[in-house]
Amino acid sequence: MATPKKTPAKKTPAKKDIAKQEIVKREITKHDIITAYMDYVLEHERTPKSVYKFAKDNNMSEQEFYKFFGSFDSLSKDIWNTFFTMTMDVAHKNEEYDHFSNREKMLTFFYTFFELLTLNRSYVLYTLKENQNTMSNMEQLKGLRKHVKNFAKDLIMQRNEDKTNIILERSETIYSEGAWIQMLFLMKFWMDDDSAGFEKTDMAIEKSVNTIFDVFDNTPLDAVLDFGKFLWKERMA
Repeated sequence: MATPKKTPAKKTPAKKDIAKQEIVKREITKHDIITAYMDYVLEHERTPKSVYKFAKDNNMSEQEFYKFFGSFDSLSKDIWNTFFTMTMDVAHKNEEYDHFSNREKMLTFFYTFFELLTLNRSYVLYTLKENQNTMSNMEQLKGLRKHVKNFAKDLIMQRNEDKTNIILERSETIYSEGAWIQMLFLMKFWMDDDSAGFEKTDMAIEKSVNTIFDVFDNTPLDAVLDFGKFLWKERMA
């Protein structure tokens, strides 16, 4: 019987070489940086002092940070842009969304946006609490303001296209600004809402959106009175 030829033993590489081969650095994403930043702010109750230290603590390089953001200020602004983008992505995943009325699209937007805020409530409350009386001038909300106004403007443009009488058309500028004021009101309402599941915020969304669209349709009185009573009741509760 022939004996199989013995193969020479392979040289075992050094442990250090194995480690180098096995470690494949995962690419840092924009989402990774945002998540790390939000965690840092909540854990330390302040923003990071330097990009260098923040990057080092989160196993990334400064270059990887600056690939996406020029500063912590631009990062904090982009968090709100990301909230908006994620909201619209979720809304469009509904196959029926494109067939919704403008009123339904606006309701879907606000319901989804505030669900997302609720998932990140601790961070949002921390960043807004000290500025809730001057939210309209907050630098970090400027990008969100632009997105919300453009979204509302598109809805109003669609609405105006359906009106054959030019007298019934509505100013895109005025009503888009109204949508932003509505957003600020709802954010302040949500911040103070202590109801189970934030159901009072859901009621405020429904009543405020319906009021705006009733104004669009030239039948504001009952809706405005109803909304006013709701606000007064909640304020006095």
